[in-house]
Amino acid sequence: MKGLDPISDVSVVSTGRVWIRPEHIGPTRKNVYLWLLTSHQWTNPLPINAYVIEHRQGLVLFDTGQNRAGATDPTYFPPGFTGFLYDRLNRFDIGAHQTLTRQLAALGHHIGDVHTVVLSHLHHDHIGGLPELGHARILVSDHEWSAIKRPLPALRGFLNNHIELNGLRWSWVHPEPLGDPSLVPFDIGHDLFGDGSLVLLPTPGHTPGSMSLLVRRPARPPLLMVGDLTYDADLLAAGAVPGVGNGRQSRRTVAAVNELRRRTPGLTVLPAHDAAAAERLSAATKIPTGQE
Repeated sequence: MKGLDPISDVSVVSTGRVWIRPEHIGPTRKNVYLWLLTSHQWTNPLPINAYVIEHRQGLVLFDTGQNRAGATDPTYFPPGFTGFLYDRLNRFDIGAHQTLTRQLAALGHHIGDVHTVVLSHLHHDHIGGLPELGHARILVSDHEWSAIKRPLPALRGFLNNHIELNGLRWSWVHPEPLGDPSLVPFDIGHDLFGDGSLVLLPTPGHTPGSMSLLVRRPARPPLLMVGDLTYDADLLAAGAVPGVGNGRQSRRTVAAVNELRRRTPGLTVLPAHDAAAAERLSAATKIPTGQE
């Protein structure tokens, strides 16, 4: 990236805290249903991150966090055995001040300022802000949208009653050739504004249509927001994959991301639930010495 920076700032907001099983973070050799039904431990609380990018074309969100109703409304999750599995999967703590609207306000933004929303995938802790974003353009991969149309979506992590809301302006991303050698091994993706600053890359594994967002700015380390490809950037660097999703596909994607890291000095990986992500982002977005 050369020339004027189209991005004025990149921030992270956290829409509460989540506890998950250690096997969820991985690595584990256990089948997901085995550890889900037998695990007796919870992790330390993890953030539910969404990333805020101030671009000259408008305010961009990468993910929207968890809806507070997921912690307060007993009818938010499905009933019966499916609901039992969700109860085993995660626990939330989301205060009134931790809604997406309140978190954006703390940064000086109104929810109505959001121009574009990019969803890494369609699990409930990434789509929580959708009810407040009917005015914005909402992007999701076409593969991910196809996944929610398959049988038994709730058992695969998709709560369609919280996704297919009336009044939302959906756009489906189909990756196209990028023609950018600096992004090898990724040869397809989507340049969000056509200026090379925000590039969507297909990173399937956690879900079939998961996407990551590469943020590139002049004289700053590039950022890669990876959703739930990993829950710990250090584990990703070691080649480990979480205990959920398609393991074979996740390993291929993790290898590709690590190859991109090798080719891109300073690339900072920012997962959605990594407790160290905010600190990593702060370090990566500091103005270089002599360029204040």
